[in-house]
Amino acid sequence: MSIKGGLKDEGNKHFHAGEVDKAIECYTKAIKFCKDKKVLAVIYRNRSACFLKKESYNNAASDASKAIDVDATDFKALFRRCQALEKLGKLDMAFKDVQRCSTIEPKNKTFLETLRRLGAEIQAKTTFSTDSRVQNMFDILLDEEMDKDKKEKAANNLVVLAREDAGAERIFQNNGVPLLLDMLETGKVEMVLAAIRTFAGMCTGHKARTMAIIHLVGMDKLCSIMAVDNEDIALATSDLFQCINDSLTGGDRRVYGKEEALVLDASKDLKSILMALLEMIASKKVSGHGRDQALNLLSRNVPRKDKKDPDHSKSLFTIDHGLKKILKVCGQIPDLPDQLPMTENTQLIASVLLDKLWDDLRCDPERDHYREVCDEYIKGKFDPNDMDRNIHAINALSGLLQGPFEVGNQLVGRQGIMEMMVALCGSEREVDQMVAVEALIHSSTKMSRASFIITNGVSLLKDIYKKTKNEKIKIRALVGLCKLGSAGGDDYSMRQFSEGSTEKLAKQCRKWLCNSAMDTKTRKWAIEGLAYLTQDADVKDEFVEDEPAMKAMFELAKSKDKTILYAVACTLVNCTNSYEKKEIMPELVQLAKFSKQHVPEQHPKDKKDFIQKRVKRMLKGGVISALTVMVKADNLLLTDQTKEMLARVFLALADDAKDRGTICAHGGGKALIPLALEGSAIGKIKASHALAKIAAVSNPEIAFPGERIYEVVRPLVSLLHPERDGVQNYEALLSLTNLAGLNDKLRVKILKEKALPEIEQYMFEDHDHIRQAATECMCNLVTCKEVQDRYLEDGNDRLKLLVLMCAEDDEKLQRAAAGALAMLTAAQKKLCTKMTLTLQWMEILQRLILHDQPQIQHRGLVIVYNILNSDDNELAKKLIESEILEILTVIGKAMDNPKRQLVIDVARTCLVKAMDLGLIKNKSHRNKNMYDSSILVQ
Repeated sequence: MSIKGGLKDEGNKHFHAGEVDKAIECYTKAIKFCKDKKVLAVIYRNRSACFLKKESYNNAASDASKAIDVDATDFKALFRRCQALEKLGKLDMAFKDVQRCSTIEPKNKTFLETLRRLGAEIQAKTTFSTDSRVQNMFDILLDEEMDKDKKEKAANNLVVLAREDAGAERIFQNNGVPLLLDMLETGKVEMVLAAIRTFAGMCTGHKARTMAIIHLVGMDKLCSIMAVDNEDIALATSDLFQCINDSLTGGDRRVYGKEEALVLDASKDLKSILMALLEMIASKKVSGHGRDQALNLLSRNVPRKDKKDPDHSKSLFTIDHGLKKILKVCGQIPDLPDQLPMTENTQLIASVLLDKLWDDLRCDPERDHYREVCDEYIKGKFDPNDMDRNIHAINALSGLLQGPFEVGNQLVGRQGIMEMMVALCGSEREVDQMVAVEALIHSSTKMSRASFIITNGVSLLKDIYKKTKNEKIKIRALVGLCKLGSAGGDDYSMRQFSEGSTEKLAKQCRKWLCNSAMDTKTRKWAIEGLAYLTQDADVKDEFVEDEPAMKAMFELAKSKDKTILYAVACTLVNCTNSYEKKEIMPELVQLAKFSKQHVPEQHPKDKKDFIQKRVKRMLKGGVISALTVMVKADNLLLTDQTKEMLARVFLALADDAKDRGTICAHGGGKALIPLALEGSAIGKIKASHALAKIAAVSNPEIAFPGERIYEVVRPLVSLLHPERDGVQNYEALLSLTNLAGLNDKLRVKILKEKALPEIEQYMFEDHDHIRQAATECMCNLVTCKEVQDRYLEDGNDRLKLLVLMCAEDDEKLQRAAAGALAMLTAAQKKLCTKMTLTLQWMEILQRLILHDQPQIQHRGLVIVYNILNSDDNELAKKLIESEILEILTVIGKAMDNPKRQLVIDVARTCLVKAMDLGLIKNKSHRNKNMYDSSILVQ
């Protein structure tokens, strides 16, 4: 019997005899001598039991942990640690341990009883703690003599408590709703906000409690709070409405308490919410901020999120009961008296809602009905004796032109509409001119319509521009001219105006843009003009050269007026040439010229070197900080189309690897994540590609700090889809390789996103670079047990193909494949035997360990060591009987060399291992203890 075995058995005898101290002494001595990990784990587990007897709970938990580190399924060690942790007061940790025990041994009554008891204790402790905290907050808030700061702090503490279900339930059960209503009645902003946010926490994910709160508070009360003229309160109430909606519709799928046993019909409450919001959008009692939030809520929750869902009844109901109210908002003229209170964003938010409702319709009769309602509304407002009604109708039409353009464009073609717009342009009232000019601008979105207006309206716009002294009208007329002047897009041969005209218009726009004395809404129109004019390459170049104008646009992009987002995004897309360009085959160009068809021409300044210069200037001017603010806009004005344009701009800015550090330094990496996760299909791909470019060359932990790094994985994996192009595949693989090399949590995340089959597929791609990148990625993933299991499976050639890749001529591919093979054979000894099923395995291994590249040679030698350490004596013997022994001897006998020391040391370790196995004789001049096997871990 060995010393360690004797000491362990002696310790066991002392323990059973009740001689705990002597048992601990024997186990401690046995630990010093024991080298077998499995036996050592048993000794630690036994000593843990001794420490439990002596009530030395820290030591008991520590020894049990050491046993668990060797075998995570050791339920005896887990239960002993559970007992120790319970005594130390760490109930949560103890509960987790006994939970694992019951999973391993589901019929063990002791485990089940302990699990039940600890669960009850934790619940009781939590409930008592939460009860006392809630009551404490209530006492402070109800104390009339308590100072203001303490009351506000208590109110904010209630918000935190309400975010946990236990706290939310205690507030509700302890008669908290009347207290929160009293806080709303104070009218103090901080108290009102705290009450609303507490209600939101109580409603989140709990259908029964939500329905109770709606009836206790009342829909009128909730609407009246959102209607107040305070942006923060309106936004918080909007969030509360969203929580209510998600809980009632099942959008929040969490289930709490016993409500799952109840059948709750929320349809009446949902309908009353919809009706209340529709009433709010056209009410004069509602502030601009409240109206914005009501429109936002309708946009988020009425149209279907998934077009495959057959139920679009909410959209049909909204069109029947609210379409005219939305048009009323679009038609408001802020410069006239007795108008609805609005913010600078309200009318555009209403246009977005109109567009979403139109897009949600499923058939022609529904669309015909939508058009009829709009047509009836606008016609009903025309009155030859009331100019205010006429301009209201034209402004409502502008709203349609910014929303469902198809509907607005059809109405513009109705008899008398265009004539009315032209007549308003000639009116003596400045407000009439302003509304008409804006309508002309919006109606010329399509080139066919622009051509009509060029013929009929350019002279009118020029006349207004020259005669008016009102800067607001002048700038709008100029934008109309800009839009008409850019009707040919970036086609150099299709300029609408004479040479130099667009540059003059752009110069005037830049002048207004830099005039800080003007209000934001007026300066916004200067950007609208540039959004059209920057399709001309001369204008692009002049704009980026004008640093004050460029910086002025970036500052406006950060303002509260979010109607500016689209125009800024258009301008940036134009300046970076990141719009979609169809590739034209030279043969087709020749054919078009021969048949005298029009062929688009590229401006000389739209070539790559000019684009790169513009990108550098924009980066220097602060474009990234502007983009990050634009992306953060929590507003429906950040439409999918706008998001797509921002994604295109980011991708263009990230084209040069040297600029990617600048993008990360200004928060561009973080800003790209939401663009890659939400928006149009094209926009998500472009943003994901920009993320891949950044993650491939940057330190991901710096580019995407904190938990954001895990959000990057899904967009990168989406680029592995076979429909993505080769560049996207390649850069996604590079970036995933970078992430997989950081930590195990990221590797698991990559696997959870189902990237493994795609990565394996690209390992055998014809394209050398993609193949190499995929193999490098796999090299970083093989430390995961799930990946190793795939290589262990019978009936596949994964391992064989990896072995064959080690014989490739491409050194980078060879190094990656050898690295993956080295780690696999180290982690799974069975794979050492499996790799020998490849006929040429010995020759390939010899080639690796003779390689002139130290990194590849090192990987080959590690594979040799893994085979010797695999417990397959026949395989180890076969290896040593081959020429590999001679190669190991030559490398091992070499003089120490800093450049190749790692290789030499591994070779020596292999020789020592062979000696230990008795495959070669231990000669006197070689000390087998001089080598340290830790050098294998690199």
